Amino acid sequence: MGELLADQAVRRFLSTIRVGDLCRGTVAEVTRSGMSVTLDGFGARPLGVVGPLDGPWLRNPGEGMAAGQRITAEVIDVDFDKSQVLLSTAATEHRELWMFLKRLQPGEILSGAVAAIESFGVFVALDDGPEHPVFPGVGFITFPELSWTRFEDASDVVEVGQRVSCEFLQFDTWNGEARLSLRALQPDPFATFAESTEVGQVLRGRVTKLIPFGAFVQVADGIEGLVHLSELAWTPVETPEEVVQVVDQVSVVVMEIDVERRRLALSLRRA
Repeated sequence: MGELLADQAVRRFLSTIRVGDLCRGTVAEVTRSGMSVTLDGFGARPLGVVGPLDGPWLRNPGEGMAAGQRITAEVIDVDFDKSQVLLSTAATEHRELWMFLKRLQPGEILSGAVAAIESFGVFVALDDGPEHPVFPGVGFITFPELSWTRFEDASDVVEVGQRVSCEFLQFDTWNGEARLSLRALQPDPFATFAESTEVGQVLRGRVTKLIPFGAFVQVADGIEGLVHLSELAWTPVETPEEVVQVVDQVSVVVMEIDVERRRLALSLRRA
């Protein structure tokens, strides 16, 4: 009976909490996986949880936190099944930035200037966004979202100081970033290629890259297809170098056009 009453008390307390509320509490325990928090208004046991991706930005979970410390955090979810209130301290640590990012909607167009080019992506200082406490810009573009076409270096696509307009993809709550896509506002050359090309068609192209299981051939501007090892020659080969070399001009037959995955399968032997 006592356990049932305790569960009912927990559910009554959880029913008073809404996503977006600011809650205060006391850190009960700090682990590598986050923090448990005893929330004000329910001292029987810790119901609050700050997960590993919802702590202060750019710090390990619980870094600088200790049991007994008072915190203020935003409610990001209420889990009745697990009797937990999921919290974010990042939401209260930099409130202006959090609220700006939270208001953004997927598909929204944002403008700004390229602030920095790093080995892992490109930072963008957004026109209407606040400054980031650590990064050069609030906006961030991963390499795959820079361009539809393959490139060797991000500086081949953008340069520091360049003005760009991007599509907002999602709010990265771990780093406090707006994940952006530059290529989303550019026409997809693969879609255009697929509309004008048929399976069985013979194309002329240039070998651009050799890999253990085949060779890539560029058949149009920004369009590359894979010739699998088995499609390089009628006789078995162990490596693509036995048949072709980079920069070779070859004729290939279109075997498959997968628009959804943006994949083009080609055959050299059938040509």
